Amino acid sequence: MPTKVNVVLDDDVKADLDRLVASGMRSRVINAALRREMALMRRRAASARLDEFRRAGRRTSTAELVRTIRRDRGR
Repeated sequence: MPTKVNVVLDDDVKADLDRLVASGMRSRVINAALRREMALMRRRAASARLDEFRRAGRRTSTAELVRTIRRDRGR
């Protein structure tokens, strides 16, 4: 269910929104932009977590990876 919220926009952003987007489409445009931005934020956070795992984990050689993959495929 849609919820009304109050937000503060910079003057230039509001002017562009008024100029570029029809009044009946503004909520849709803002929702789409927020969804894209939040997806980007989630991807960046996930990438940062993977970087942490990579730093904390032990190094594995290519040969060891190949052996493990071949062993697991043989199951």
